[in-house]
Amino acid sequence: MKTLFAAIAILSAGASTALAGPAGDMAKAHIEAIAKGDSAAVTAAYAPSATLHWVGGPLDGTYTGPEIAATWAKFAKAQTGLKATVVEMRESMNPKGATVVADVVFANDNKIPVRYVMLFRDGKLTDEIWQIDPTLAK
Repeated sequence: MKTLFAAIAILSAGASTALAGPAGDMAKAHIEAIAKGDSAAVTAAYAPSATLHWVGGPLDGTYTGPEIAATWAKFAKAQTGLKATVVEMRESMNPKGATVVADVVFANDNKIPVRYVMLFRDGKLTDEIWQIDPTLAK
């Protein structure tokens, strides 16, 4: 009986990972827009008061307002032909908002491994942490 419950728990965990909620869908669309270099689509996801924390790499810093669009434009210009591979994604939701944590590897000739944390409120990205994480590229 314990084995049956363990199997159900494992299958349920796998099913919840495959069925992304609204924030997971928004996060996936955001990640794909970044990989495509579509700065307009990337910046359209943000709330007016959003903050982007970029940790590591040449764009390291904290950005708000128009700085966010400028940062993604620099990234898109420097990194073309990217493919995004989501290694893992977790979504947490309650009535006040949703958080998505994703391990993503963006790759062209180089690999850009990222631990990505996104906070959504009212369907908009309000806070974001893009952390270069070299352990993901292995």
